[in-house]
Amino acid sequence: MSRRPLVSTRARARGRKTKEPRRPEVRRAPRPARESAVVATIAPARRRRWGLAIKIAAGAAGAVTLGTLLVVGGRWLLHQSFLRVQHVSLSGETHESPQQVLSATHLNTHPAMIDLSESALQRDLSVYPWVGSVSLVKHWPNSVDLAIHEVRAVAVAYDARHVLRYVSATGRDLTPAPLTTNLPTLATSPASLAATSWPYGGPESAGAVVASQLPEAFSAQVNQIIVDAQGNVTLQLTTPLRFFLGPATNLRAKFVAIASAIAHGTFAAGDVVDVTTPNELSVTGPSAS
Repeated sequence: MSRRPLVSTRARARGRKTKEPRRPEVRRAPRPARESAVVATIAPARRRRWGLAIKIAAGAAGAVTLGTLLVVGGRWLLHQSFLRVQHVSLSGETHESPQQVLSATHLNTHPAMIDLSESALQRDLSVYPWVGSVSLVKHWPNSVDLAIHEVRAVAVAYDARHVLRYVSATGRDLTPAPLTTNLPTLATSPASLAATSWPYGGPESAGAVVASQLPEAFSAQVNQIIVDAQGNVTLQLTTPLRFFLGPATNLRAKFVAIASAIAHGTFAAGDVVDVTTPNELSVTGPSAS
C-alpha cells in the first residue's frame, strides 16, 4: 500500500514555497516617559507652591508685627502727658471733701484719660459710706467731670457702743448722727440682737426698707421701727399706738390702711393694730413687749 506524500513532489520540484501562516501582530504599549522628565515637570510646581507659602507667611508675620507696633505705639501715645488728667470738676460731694475724693480716686496723680472708668472710680470711693454711685464724663484731651451721687439717710440706729448712726435704705451704717435727728429709730426685738454687732444690714434691713418708703401722711409720727428675728416689722408711733405690718411686703396697701386708721379710727393707749391683711384690720390690747 503506497503512501501519498504530505507535500506534493511537483510543487517541490518547481521550487515553489508553501505559504506560512501569518503571525499575529503584537502591538506594544507606549513606553512610559522617563522618570527624569516627570521630576522635571513636577519640581517647578512644588517650587511655586513653596514660594507662595513663604510669601504668605512673610506677609502674615509682617501684619502681626505691624499690628503689634501699632498697639504698642498707640498705648505709648495715649499715656503721654498731654492725654493725662489735668483738670477735674467735682459735684455732689457733701460728706466728703474734694481732697478726699481726689486722693481716693488717684485723680491727683494725673492718670491717663484712657485708663479711667466709672466702675473703677466707684470702687475707689466705696471707702466712703455716703457714696452710692458716680458719673464720669471725659473731655479730651485732659479734663474730666466727676459727679458723686450720695445715698440718703432714712433712719437712725444705735450701734453696739450706743452711738447713734445714720442708716441708709439698704441698712448701711453711714456716719454718727446727732441725737436731735428727726428720723425714725430702728430697733430690734429682742434688743439683744443689736447688743454686739450692726444687725440692720441682714434680715433686719426690712426696717430700713420700710423707713425709706414711709409716706408723708404719717412718717413724722413714726418714732420707732422695730424688727424681730423673723423680719416682721412693727411701727411705734409717737402716740402710744403700734401698727404690726408683718413682712416688709405689700407696703403701699398697708400704709393706706394705716393712714385711714389714724385719720378715722379710735384707739386706746397701747393698742396694737394688725395690718398684715390691709382689708381686715384687727386691734389687740397693749403688747407685752
